[in-house]
Amino acid sequence: MLKKILIANRGEIAVRVIRAAREMGIKTVAVYSELDRNSLHVRLADEAYALGGQTAAESYLNTEAILDAIKKSGADGVHPGYGFFSENADFAQAITELGVEFIGPPPAAIIEMGDKVSSRIAAQRGGAPIVPGTTEFAKSAKEIEDFGKKVGFPVAIKAAFGGGGRGMKVVHAAADVKEAMDSAQREAKAFFGRDEVYVEKYLTWPRHIEVQLVGDKHGNVVWVSTRDCSAQRRHQKLIEEAPAGALPDGVEDAMGEAAVKAAKAVGYYNAGTVEFIYQDGEFFFLEMNTRLQVEHPVTEAITGIDLVEWQIRVASGEKLPMTQKQVVAQRRGHAIEIRINAENPAGGKFLPSPGTITKLVTPDGFGVRFDGGYESGDTVSQYYDNLVGKLIVWGKDRNTAISRTIRALNEMVVEGVHTTIPADIAILEHPDFVAYEHSTKWVEERLDLSNVGGAAPAPSGDEAEALVERKTTVEVNGKRFAVKMWVPEGQMVASSGPAKAKKPARAASSGGGGAGGSGSGDVVVPMQGTIVKVLVEVGQDVEAGQAVVVLEAMKMENQIQAEKSGKVKEIKVKAGDTVGSGDIVAVIE
Repeated sequence: MLKKILIANRGEIAVRVIRAAREMGIKTVAVYSELDRNSLHVRLADEAYALGGQTAAESYLNTEAILDAIKKSGADGVHPGYGFFSENADFAQAITELGVEFIGPPPAAIIEMGDKVSSRIAAQRGGAPIVPGTTEFAKSAKEIEDFGKKVGFPVAIKAAFGGGGRGMKVVHAAADVKEAMDSAQREAKAFFGRDEVYVEKYLTWPRHIEVQLVGDKHGNVVWVSTRDCSAQRRHQKLIEEAPAGALPDGVEDAMGEAAVKAAKAVGYYNAGTVEFIYQDGEFFFLEMNTRLQVEHPVTEAITGIDLVEWQIRVASGEKLPMTQKQVVAQRRGHAIEIRINAENPAGGKFLPSPGTITKLVTPDGFGVRFDGGYESGDTVSQYYDNLVGKLIVWGKDRNTAISRTIRALNEMVVEGVHTTIPADIAILEHPDFVAYEHSTKWVEERLDLSNVGGAAPAPSGDEAEALVERKTTVEVNGKRFAVKMWVPEGQMVASSGPAKAKKPARAASSGGGGAGGSGSGDVVVPMQGTIVKVLVEVGQDVEAGQAVVVLEAMKMENQIQAEKSGKVKEIKVKAGDTVGSGDIVAVIE
């Protein structure tokens, strides 16, 4: 059994792994960026090591810094969580070459199944039908245009090494392909470290159904449950549930069997998820995520199986503790997971809302669980994913689970940032959701969120005091150490160097999808972020609603639009600039 695990991640998934390891008597090691130095996962771990930097590229995607932390800590296992390096074969190989166990699949399986193109080929070997699409990376916009003309628009441009809707763009016309491809590649590079994309036919009203599986190093693979993840916005999941319901007899078993065959075709072990698109009685292989999924707790809730514990045991060389028949016999009731994201869902825009959580009170009661990465006083940064936490609710049947989830959401308190909770409640209360008549496009195309959310977050009171770097020396057991400390600006220590102020993150104000100012000529950004592209130039005529700049916040690209028609008088930003909520980026006259 592994003795010390380093978690190469942050937020709620790092917390989740730390807790599971602690229950197994295993020591844990956290890593952190400058912005995360006092985060919950750092506070909970037995040890923690600084990676430096603020952005993901500077910290959690810094291979050398993580490898150095592994060496310093003496960890004999590394859990990658999800996102970041979780599906990066080079990282897994580097871990293995250190003589450290990677708590995930073998690098070869990551390469074949983590690459969405080659995984389609593997799925075909396993007998699973696939959505019409390419089996090679797209090399140019023209290739995608030609594919769209052949099979018909819309088509989906997707990150080959990604997931969770990151780096995915739906294109409805050939004229939009180039811009969409560029955007998909930028998002993929920012979130996964690689920018390869491929293209496939975009189905019109599908459900998103996936199969959780686990394999061991002895050739055993079982599928644990199905999950329905159809309630989405921007191709990212809002609500997941297990098991997937309202399927014709035999379809769930067929999906499970197809998933297991695909996994065995590449020698897969550890936890993984095979995703399918289901429409009109047919299912198609979509992709395989070679890692633990965000939504794994709903599978745990209906089976009583701790999937992180299974991951650790498999990585330690143990056989799966259950057969396929035993796993199926474990299933009880229905479970729903709500992703509580720091976003403003007003009008269905789901704008990122980074800032400091001034108050967080989570619900409780029978069948209720909350997996969180933040506590009151913690800050949700613009540089990372905006998942505050996950509410997981179990019920004896689906109707009970829905009612209990609504009750729990109404009890939850989050102040200081906007959250998706109002939209989540609207989804759960809607008859389409209750009747399984929704699809992956239902939230954006049919759900009315015009009266949902929009109120500003509760005032945060006094601004959080800035942290500053102080240097001093201490003596421990007769040995002298030079120490660097991060303390509130007003707190004094004997300092031997200049203080470097670290300003707290600015809480985002509420705002629409484009400019503020009620028809003014000022184009205002409604959130913190980084300008990735300026779409207009001085002197250009623009129409109301036309995109002026592309803003990246929390790893998502947002087009900031002009609120009135006119001529561009001034552009105040350039690509690469960091802006705050309320900043004016352009002026229209």
